[in-house]
Amino acid sequence: MQLRLPASISEAQRCLAEGAVPIGGATLVWAAWQRDGFPEQALSLRNVPEANVVGAEELGGAVLLHRVDATVPEVLHRAASGIGTGAVRRTATVGGNIVGSTLRCLLPAALALDARATVLEPDGVRDTDLTELVAKRPLLLGLRWRTPLVSGYRKVEGEAGGPPPLVVAAAVHTDGDGPRLLRVAVRDGYEVFGESAPVGTDADQVLHALEQTDLAALPAPAREQLREQVTDVLARSAEA
Repeated sequence: MQLRLPASISEAQRCLAEGAVPIGGATLVWAAWQRDGFPEQALSLRNVPEANVVGAEELGGAVLLHRVDATVPEVLHRAASGIGTGAVRRTATVGGNIVGSTLRCLLPAALALDARATVLEPDGVRDTDLTELVAKRPLLLGLRWRTPLVSGYRKVEGEAGGPPPLVVAAAVHTDGDGPRLLRVAVRDGYEVFGESAPVGTDADQVLHALEQTDLAALPAPAREQLREQVTDVLARSAEA
């Protein structure tokens, strides 16, 4: 297998056009390749500057998880820091986690931030939403979002060998003097649900609005975790 390491977006486009397969951090694909056979060419974005940005409102797809620090919003920082072991976080990438993994540990945080994805295809670069990103699994160059007023994240302890642990991510967004909006995302098993609600005068109003969405179908323990996280984030947003 030839590993190709382009240093620019145009070089990466050529690699894709010539059939190179994205490798990410190789924490997930390596075992499958050992079982099923290696591709002739693999592609890593580790040397592409646009894929390695860590900023207050952007995160590159080739960024290793251990580099996702407090520069980004709390919800995304805590999500990244809770993935796997230190060894995994020093190898796995943002793009590999969201696009290449069935766990998608960073997806709830990205949904709470209302993030948009920039993807690279053989014919160019384009923006898309997270729904298309997960469904079509293109090569992720990076995520972009607007800084929320406050955000929060919780990951419930799971059973060894059981389904992925419950995750609740939440963020309060504001547009200047406009109304505030709460965005939440819940990972229950392998499913991720995202919803939003206007921030009213108290938490009960917001929670009632969320109960009218698909989140009402979550199991009772998950709804309780959601209630606690939403209450906490709204309390902090009232002080911001």
